[in-house]
Amino acid sequence: MSSCNHNCASCASKSCSDRNQESLLAPNNEKNKIKKIYAIHSGKGGVGKSFVTSMLAASLAKKGYKVGILDADITGPSIPTAFGVTEHLHGTKEIMYPAVKDNIKIVSINLLLENPSQPVAWRGPILANAVKQFYNEVCWEEIDFLFVDMPPGTGDVALTVFQSLPIDGVLIVTTPQDLVSMIVGKAVNLAAMMEIPIVGLIENMAYMNCPCCNNPVYPFGPSHLTEVAGDYGIQPLASLPINPDWNKQIDAGKIMEIDYPYLDKVCSLLIKSLRD
Repeated sequence: MSSCNHNCASCASKSCSDRNQESLLAPNNEKNKIKKIYAIHSGKGGVGKSFVTSMLAASLAKKGYKVGILDADITGPSIPTAFGVTEHLHGTKEIMYPAVKDNIKIVSINLLLENPSQPVAWRGPILANAVKQFYNEVCWEEIDFLFVDMPPGTGDVALTVFQSLPIDGVLIVTTPQDLVSMIVGKAVNLAAMMEIPIVGLIENMAYMNCPCCNNPVYPFGPSHLTEVAGDYGIQPLASLPINPDWNKQIDAGKIMEIDYPYLDKVCSLLIKSLRD
């Protein structure tokens, strides 16, 4: 395929593995009516994708929207902990039912394991198949927003999500460090390769309020949100603060108790997309 120009629309080859990318979409089951699917992604780990995913889901659920979370980080799941979900998923040979907490539907590998600390030592193809099963073998029923908490990087699972699920948009998460911000390019370019729209860029851990004077301090350096977003031609959405008290609530499974206005702009954009 050395002569391939990667333009499938003008390609006459019938054997090209890149043709008809839409045919890679996993069929959904007849019980599901999912209006919008958004992936929360980054080029590396440790930037807070699961935190952003959880807070978006919680914020929209509090506004009365029907929300689901597909935890695609199979080897490092953390969504169940944030919501305090411990019961195992149940179902039949044909269909699986999500856990439900505070009107949010959740599917995660940790809800299928006998021991949540058990490592998931699976190779790429098995991980990818698990993600597809979490989409089309789960009885999500009618929900407004399905958020996909992506694993770090641009490997097998990320490709499976972008190729197999009808993703409406990607929210990219970064932190202020120069190196991490540079990694944004990997996530942006992967979304572009897969022709997935990018909703915008969210900067996590951008600042914290000093416990003595309450003035903002920047433990990881000044914000680069506007600069990095401009470099890649995407929209800067939000700069999120650090708060150790939130970490305690999340570790205790009490994320719904956090008053969190910092993603209101993002929520408004997603709600608008639902209405358009």
